[in-house]
Amino acid sequence: MKLTVIGCWGGYPAVDGATSSYLLQSGDFRLLIDIGSGALSKLQKYTDVGQIDAVLLSHYHHDHVADIGVFQYAKLINYYVKGNENIVPIYGHAEDEEGFAKLTHTYSKGIEYNPENKLMIGPFEINFIQTYHPVPCYGMRITDGKESIVYTADSGFMKEWTEFADRCDLFITDCNYFAGQDGSKPGHMNSEQVGMIARDAHVNKLLLSHLPQFGDLHQLKKEAERFYQGPIEIAREGWTWYGN
Repeated sequence: MKLTVIGCWGGYPAVDGATSSYLLQSGDFRLLIDIGSGALSKLQKYTDVGQIDAVLLSHYHHDHVADIGVFQYAKLINYYVKGNENIVPIYGHAEDEEGFAKLTHTYSKGIEYNPENKLMIGPFEINFIQTYHPVPCYGMRITDGKESIVYTADSGFMKEWTEFADRCDLFITDCNYFAGQDGSKPGHMNSEQVGMIARDAHVNKLLLSHLPQFGDLHQLKKEAERFYQGPIEIAREGWTWYGN
């Protein structure tokens, strides 16, 4: 597997940035996980819009889905220019009926996933966990049968993350707050909390994402290191992880 960070900011994009979006590849298959504000512009640095085989959404907050409509327009314009365009499945939960209804367009089709069941998309097997967030949101564990990636999406601290993320190869976490700050009401975690989970779950690598627009981001890493002694990276556009 290969994962490329397309957007990593929480809430709104920092200058010349994008909010949550990740490109996951295995062979020729390209899965886009979340597609936040500014993501489509950044995505085109790494792949053509027409090469996206599927999109998978954690929930319907704007910083995770703002560029769905932009993606759909790009597909439509590609059809006008090239004369043919495939219909891309966009997987989302249907607990937000209005959000789910927007996934279907001329060249995209919304497909409901049941978070209680395993989902297969191309070469990827996905299992879900409901996160601690003000709206229905689902974190995911993704594997190609060799490596595994756990993505918390948006979540406050939950003890359930330890088991769900157990020994994963890459742990992508919501790290929207610094040590001592309480993100429980908006449903986000701080640096110490993600460090504790990474330590207890024995993950192989920790990626701090869904980043704040304030403070020194390097401090987030230092704070997480108080608990987790493995490799830690701060997400940035274009950051890439390769499986074995």
